[in-house]
Amino acid sequence: MPPDVLGLRADESAAYRALITVPSADAGEFAVMLRVPAEEAGELLAGLETAGLAVRSLGDPDRFVAAPPATTLREALRRRREELQRAEAELGVLDEVYRAAAQRRGAPGVVDVLHGAAEVREAFGRLQLGAREEVLSLVKAPIAVISAAENVEEDSAVARGVRYRVVFERAMLDEEPDAFARILDARAAGEEIRIADAVPLKLLIVDGEQAFMPLSVPGPPGALLIYERGLLQALVALFESEWRRASAVGASALDELDSRIVSLLMTGLTDEAVAAHLGTSLRTVQRRVRHLMEMTGGRTRMQLGFHVARLGWLD
Repeated sequence: MPPDVLGLRADESAAYRALITVPSADAGEFAVMLRVPAEEAGELLAGLETAGLAVRSLGDPDRFVAAPPATTLREALRRRREELQRAEAELGVLDEVYRAAAQRRGAPGVVDVLHGAAEVREAFGRLQLGAREEVLSLVKAPIAVISAAENVEEDSAVARGVRYRVVFERAMLDEEPDAFARILDARAAGEEIRIADAVPLKLLIVDGEQAFMPLSVPGPPGALLIYERGLLQALVALFESEWRRASAVGASALDELDSRIVSLLMTGLTDEAVAAHLGTSLRTVQRRVRHLMEMTGGRTRMQLGFHVARLGWLD
């Protein structure tokens, strides 16, 4: 069992809490108190004695008395504080070594060019693993090397409290079948996500200190790692501009044609009638409806309307 905040296992903590409620107890009485076999009760008492949390009664060595918690556990807390302080100091040293190594890899300190899928994947994951405060991202189709499902470093960073702000190009919803479901999951985990009709490039900025920019050129995958402050400031400004233009998920993930199709379907019109009303093809309507159902998880036209209304995509 994992130790609790005082360094005790769960069963040890429960045993000590029980022992301090009585003047003394032997193994048989302790077994009744904890509702465990006598052998297990004896082992727990012996463990408490070894930890200094219980002592044998002077009048009867088979009986155990709880040691005062204020004196016994205060020393344990002091040792744990010292351990945490040493761990924090070691973490600071390791972080400095890591960042110094990263700077050496980035010599001359302006831009590194990454070649090949392996280098691109490694850098993309390493940047997110090293993130401390905030990650900014522009996500643009097509997917070159790393899909959203493979980006486990993002989940890890979000879990430890790193703020993520992400702008998805609308075409990404067509790129991965479960893209919208993943967006909703990421939003539920704490990420801030917006959707734009288009974004100018693929981009990842970590803590305003490094930027990762995949290259859209013929040949093997590649990317730029950018360290220079002036370039970073320009890229952050670009991201903020795209962020302001994009729509928050839940405000509207539908374009004008999608909105009109859903609105007409909710009036009870058939796909054929909707296509005729909008002056478009039946195939276009059916393709759009199928895509919207995949996005929202709706299995019928009625469920599609319900989910769209729940998400606040229609007035």
